[in-house]
Amino acid sequence: MTGHLLPVLLLLAAVLTNAQAHPVPRATRLPVEAKDCHIAQFKSLSPKELQAFKKAKDAIEERLLEKEVRCSSRLFPRAWDLQQLQVQERPKALQAELALTLKVWENMTDSALATLLDHPLHTLSHIHSQLQTCTQPQPTVEPRPPSRRLSRWLHRLQEAQSKESPGCLVDSVTRNLFGLLLRDLKCVASGDQCV
Repeated sequence: MTGHLLPVLLLLAAVLTNAQAHPVPRATRLPVEAKDCHIAQFKSLSPKELQAFKKAKDAIEERLLEKEVRCSSRLFPRAWDLQQLQVQERPKALQAELALTLKVWENMTDSALATLLDHPLHTLSHIHSQLQTCTQPQPTVEPRPPSRRLSRWLHRLQEAQSKESPGCLVDSVTRNLFGLLLRDLKCVASGDQCV
């Protein structure tokens, strides 16, 4: 009997010797308690995703040049930085930014761009649906009124839809695209680690 236990004990000792304790990664606290919120997966998009966005962006900008679209104002000024908002407000701002981008790109009627826009629109819709899950108000939590800065930003995006020409809206959201994907989305996905 002892002869049979020795190989098992040696194997167990070898396994335990090779097992290493790894530090437990600090959880990124998102400003929401929604258990189905998986926005952290978007901290970085794959190179393939980014390449699809770049192709779409380049094609749209080329079309705008051909149509000689001229816009005097910037919908997303340089001061647009989600880090200026409270952590719990950032998803709301990103959601509005994404919603406008989706709405503008989905309303583009240029059939030559349809194929190029298909994959980026699918990705943006997926991110937007995840954000909606993350920004659902919790029934037990009293909603806070938005800060003055967030209110101004949301109002600016809402107002632009009636004030800006369709061409300038396309120009604005297209120019802002990589700021949305690489700065704002990453910031929201990083939760309170975005500083």
